[in-house]
Amino acid sequence: MDSIKVKKADTIFGAVAKKLAERGFELISSTTFIEEHLPEKGTLTRLEPSFAVWEDIYFGLELAREVARLDIGQSVAVKSKAVMAVEAMEGTDNLIRRAGKLSRGGVTIVKVSKPKQDLRFDIPVIGLNTIKNLIAARAKCLCFEAGKTLFIDKEESLALADKKGIAIVAV
Repeated sequence: MDSIKVKKADTIFGAVAKKLAERGFELISSTTFIEEHLPEKGTLTRLEPSFAVWEDIYFGLELAREVARLDIGQSVAVKSKAVMAVEAMEGTDNLIRRAGKLSRGGVTIVKVSKPKQDLRFDIPVIGLNTIKNLIAARAKCLCFEAGKTLFIDKEESLALADKKGIAIVAV
């Protein structure tokens, strides 16, 4: 591992994968047997985002993709087309908490995968804890990439989001 010049997760995982391949091991995507937990495009909750929230979603998608491309983080929080917070090492749940404090509610969270996300090791994940943090932050919406985000406890999470008036969208 001393030969790795940039010690980011992707380069370290890549070096491990290369060493395993040299020894005859083939690594497969971590989603191979759980594809049903990768939602397809669409609004998953009963609540459809308002026009203003859709504007925040599209604004946030562009920003989140750039942040992910730079390997800084994978999520952003926006409100009225203003950046409230950008995820870094702290993870999405902490981003949501921070954005809730800064925005005083009404924030939209946008989560994406990295352009070259290595699904053998890492995949964006949301679940019940994410929804609970959105509720505490008084968020309006969670948007994530369809087919590239693992949604655990989906039924329970969507029921809670519906009950609390939070839109959840896969794009």
